[in-house]
Amino acid sequence: MGQEAAKHPQGQLIRQSPPFDADHIPDDAWMKDKVVIITGGASGFGLGMFRRWAAAQAVVVMADINVAQGDRLVRDVKKDTANPNLHFIHCDVTEWKSQISLFREAAKLSPHGGIDTVVANAGIAAAKRTFEEPNDIDLADPPPPDLSILDVNLKGVVYTSYLALWYLPRNPGSSPADPSCVPAQVTRDRHLILMGSLASLLPIPGSALYGTSKHAVAGLYRSLRASSFMQGIRVNLICPYFVETPLLTAPARALLAGGVLCKEEDVVEAATRFAANPGIVGRAVSVGPRLKVKQDVKGEWHLVEGEDPGAEQRAIWEIYLHDLEDADVFQRRCLAMINRVTELRGWAGWAQDMVTALVYGIRSLWR
Repeated sequence: MGQEAAKHPQGQLIRQSPPFDADHIPDDAWMKDKVVIITGGASGFGLGMFRRWAAAQAVVVMADINVAQGDRLVRDVKKDTANPNLHFIHCDVTEWKSQISLFREAAKLSPHGGIDTVVANAGIAAAKRTFEEPNDIDLADPPPPDLSILDVNLKGVVYTSYLALWYLPRNPGSSPADPSCVPAQVTRDRHLILMGSLASLLPIPGSALYGTSKHAVAGLYRSLRASSFMQGIRVNLICPYFVETPLLTAPARALLAGGVLCKEEDVVEAATRFAANPGIVGRAVSVGPRLKVKQDVKGEWHLVEGEDPGAEQRAIWEIYLHDLEDADVFQRRCLAMINRVTELRGWAGWAQDMVTALVYGIRSLWR
């Protein structure tokens, strides 16, 4: 750690922890009695985090706009985990007053009156290319573009982060985030997890506004990472690749046919590695497909296509290590490996995924 700090004094200045250890296994037991808010918790990544941390006996507040589903899921998970400290609160993240109510109610539900971790997870994706294909501009009173994606993915995340920056330092019994801490000796936390996307790193054709919102989330992370130490808050970022969740639309599934997808449980694993280790401060990871890789003597990773006893399965990769050049190198290497796996799957994999996309689209019409 000393050598790392000497190489990157700016990281030491903002109390950033050493590079993420992808081989470290999180201790879920550390989450016991921690109070967590998860926006968009009734489906996808949020639901996965809710289930896992509920099993660890954390106090988890699921916030979502879907009341019926949220209430049902909380009841079910309470039974499955024998954890009575699970709660659902209706929240429209685009509404300021709704988020104010969420945080106030969560603090009331907290056994110690504070909040340890906030996960700004709520997000949506566009089903149609409305922005890239403007319509009706020739009308006398043309309608504005639909900015609901920015409302949820950007304004909602900014609202959540803003409130977290107020509540987290006021968490009773907490101390400023410290990369050198011993987790077993830390009882309370001040932690904000931002959910980005592959679109935080790369352009996705046909998803201009989604990409705009997720690039903004990455910008928010990089800005807060450099200043949140003054309030003792640790901020971390997760950028998942394409994942099998409700956000993945039928057209997106068709475009990805023949490729490989990220697994939801790997995203939850990354979130747990952040949440269950108070010593991880100011780091960001990308979660991609599980790839069989091997590291050479220079520290570079290569895709392994056959049997190799030195190979390992890896899905979680650190990004934004120190500067943009490192991030660019990561993107090129990671995508090269993913593209190679797509080639290996061939036409059979493409056909299978096309059928899946078609079935998904038909089912969506009947919902």
